[in-house]
Amino acid sequence: MINKLNALKRRYEELTAALSAPDAMNDQAAWREMVKEHSQLEEIVNAFDEYTAAVQSEADCKAMLEEHLDPEMKEMVHMEMAELAEKQRKLIEDMKIMLLPKDPNDEKNVILEIRAGIGGDEAALFGADLLRMYQRYAERHGYKMEYMNENTTEAGGVKEVVLNIIGKGAYSRLKFESGVHRVQRVPETESQGRIHTSAATVAVMPEAEDVEVEIDPKDLQIDTYRSGGAGGQHVNKTESAIRITHIPTGIVVQCQDERSQHKNKDKAMKVLKSRIYEHFLKEKESAEASARRSMVGSGDRSERIRTYNFPQGRVTDHRINLTLYNLSAVMDGDLQEILDKLQVAENAERLRGGESQNGPCAGRVAAADHCRQVDPLRGGHDQHEPHQRARVVEQ
Repeated sequence: MINKLNALKRRYEELTAALSAPDAMNDQAAWREMVKEHSQLEEIVNAFDEYTAAVQSEADCKAMLEEHLDPEMKEMVHMEMAELAEKQRKLIEDMKIMLLPKDPNDEKNVILEIRAGIGGDEAALFGADLLRMYQRYAERHGYKMEYMNENTTEAGGVKEVVLNIIGKGAYSRLKFESGVHRVQRVPETESQGRIHTSAATVAVMPEAEDVEVEIDPKDLQIDTYRSGGAGGQHVNKTESAIRITHIPTGIVVQCQDERSQHKNKDKAMKVLKSRIYEHFLKEKESAEASARRSMVGSGDRSERIRTYNFPQGRVTDHRINLTLYNLSAVMDGDLQEILDKLQVAENAERLRGGESQNGPCAGRVAAADHCRQVDPLRGGHDQHEPHQRARVVEQ
């Protein structure tokens, strides 16, 4: 590991020198790439410098112990050495995590979808609660949120909503939210005070860029229709709604949020590209490890990643057996403790076994990285699916 860290430090110093050169900005594209790489290396190089300084300080302490010191001074030196050893241990653990392959999607914006599952009106009301939770989370982190599509109920519930969450690192923070979310509470319409269990599914996808997904226009069926339903301010009565079907994969996207048909089409295409990109990620995951579960279950209450128990004020993440008694704060968007612990668990799994097949976001890094390098529809990788002509473009 030390040899690799030394090599990264040399590269960082080379980049520092190159960026300081008078002609560094002559080639803007090359300059941007150097700035990006320099920024990516900065954290681990600084940690390595701290580690090196701690090792040298420990060596200095050992040299001091060879001198004639009074007992009090020796005790102080031993205490300092213990602190330095602990600092080195912590830095080594941190650097191991920093050296793990980065998820290439981490810095991307997010397409987030919420769908009511089993539970009828109560499931739709819970979908609305989840929507507010993610809205508050986005506000806390300074993210911008745009509605792509929304299907609501008369009671104020959400049958389905598609959001675009825009901000640096949005996917890295929210990627663990994919799956079935279960709620246990007494509905307002329940006269006997019985606790009901309902569910909603959440899908989190990295927003695909134009350079990453190519779609043959011939593979698209585009339909327009009149907006309708209990959509409030997000729905209008003009024939501006768009439905796009990607024929090879059967993926269907619709958008009726804007009054402009052109804007609705642009939004629908953005969601479609992200779903196709996600489709290929999941195909690659299945090919590499068929035992891994898919990102979103059927909506069955038994398939859950997290339970929100209102009578007990409890939220439990079942993937890492984490239980917190701060449900009100979580529903108000305070998700960071849960997300941080999920990230720690993922890192621990990857450190134990390379690319984990069991972590809360199992296989996503490897699959995403592979999809950026290989067109899964060419070159014989997926001979059983030759007709899916949308492709992930090599980066």
